[in-house]
Amino acid sequence: MAILQGVLNLVQNPSLGPVAQASSDGPIGLWPLFLQSFDLFTILLLIGSLTSVTIIVICMIEVRQANIIPPKLASRMLDLARAARFDDLRDAARDNDSFLARVVRPAIVRIHGDKATIREAAELAASEESARWFRKIDLLNVIGNLGPLVGLAGTVWGMILAFTSLGATGGQAGPAELSVGISKALFHTLFGLCLAIPCLTVFGFYRGRIDRMLTRAIVLGSEIIEAIPGADAAHAPQAGTPPTTGPTAAGPARARA
Repeated sequence: MAILQGVLNLVQNPSLGPVAQASSDGPIGLWPLFLQSFDLFTILLLIGSLTSVTIIVICMIEVRQANIIPPKLASRMLDLARAARFDDLRDAARDNDSFLARVVRPAIVRIHGDKATIREAAELAASEESARWFRKIDLLNVIGNLGPLVGLAGTVWGMILAFTSLGATGGQAGPAELSVGISKALFHTLFGLCLAIPCLTVFGFYRGRIDRMLTRAIVLGSEIIEAIPGADAAHAPQAGTPPTTGPTAAGPARARA
């Protein structure tokens, strides 16, 4: 009852306490609340903020079309594959570090194998490289989901401290003390939400962007792979060539008999 009475007094008479004192001098800002609420949870949220900013800057630098599917490289590699210039195709894939080059590179190494082996090598490389690109933004999703939880934990901890101080005074704490404790506790929730919203927004944006570019790169990579004949195509019978088995092949044997 003492807690409820204190909150009601604070609502009915907001001129009480240090928050009202701050409002008389001017509106209280986030920086004083940040300094008052600085604890372990605030440190964790600060680390998450710095990490997320670093990841966002890295994504802005690396998640580009030139690093996934360079237009000139894709056109050149497709022309080289159709012209059967496999040595030049191997050099082009080796000299570039884009997603497309990394997918085509293992297939070129197995160029003397059958078509199934070439396709399998390219598919494994595409799966590995796709996972590598999506891992660049996975941490943003983790921080975005953990930020509100850490802020909520800080809020609960602050409320526990506020009510513990209320119990230590025998329930005689006034609205001023309660308002300071509650505002410090709720600041953690605000901080966690301010961390989660941009992280999840940027994560959704770059996930869609990476997915679109990787899908396009895989389609172009498959066109390049299909242009490579493979060893089974080299040994396939050409049109108009008589079969080497059957009655025609058995005829000379019977003649000799």
